[in-house]
Amino acid sequence: MSIYLIIGTIVWLYALTILKRAKLPAFYFIVGSGGLFFILIALSDPYWVWFFTHAVVNGVRWFGAVTGWSTTMPKYSIVSIINQTAPINMSIDYECSGIIETAAYLSLVVFFPLYNRFEKLFFSVAGMLWIYMANVIRLSVIITILHFAGANYFFVAHAMIGRLVFYALVIVLYYEIFTYSQVSQNLYHVIRRRFHRKGLSDGSELLVKRHPV
Repeated sequence: MSIYLIIGTIVWLYALTILKRAKLPAFYFIVGSGGLFFILIALSDPYWVWFFTHAVVNGVRWFGAVTGWSTTMPKYSIVSIINQTAPINMSIDYECSGIIETAAYLSLVVFFPLYNRFEKLFFSVAGMLWIYMANVIRLSVIITILHFAGANYFFVAHAMIGRLVFYALVIVLYYEIFTYSQVSQNLYHVIRRRFHRKGLSDGSELLVKRHPV
């Protein structure tokens, strides 16, 4: 870990304590989420980058196995797209892994003032899965276009259509979590009650089995 990262983290934590004591929630949210984002990005290389890229490649491998339009080389984070002329090799790198978008989302959720810690944990996990699936869908769209249209449409498929699909799905996530926070909280409590009821019913069945009437 870099000494600059350690010093920056200490300064960031100290700034948060000052803002919290001063009761400045808006600045606390901005400084907190911004600082956490840079810390997560600094800590992501190389292990989390490796994890995210391989997770995305494995997700795309399932799409290729179903359609037969692509093959993957997980060891090298490469997706080979099959078309009528010649295969197109697409490398899944840092930018394609979705780690930047995931770090930004997590930083905002952690310091979002309307959720408690359990809701933040729930929406963090749900959001990470959503962004992951959005990235897999983006790459699947790119594979589909290149499979039928060929390598000449790589820029259009990758830099334009694929990104539009991905960021449209991410905007939906942000809109639901940060704009309709009350709706999201209601969803969280509904899911929590269902799991709680399931746990109670399972526990009752165990008690009946152990102590038959």
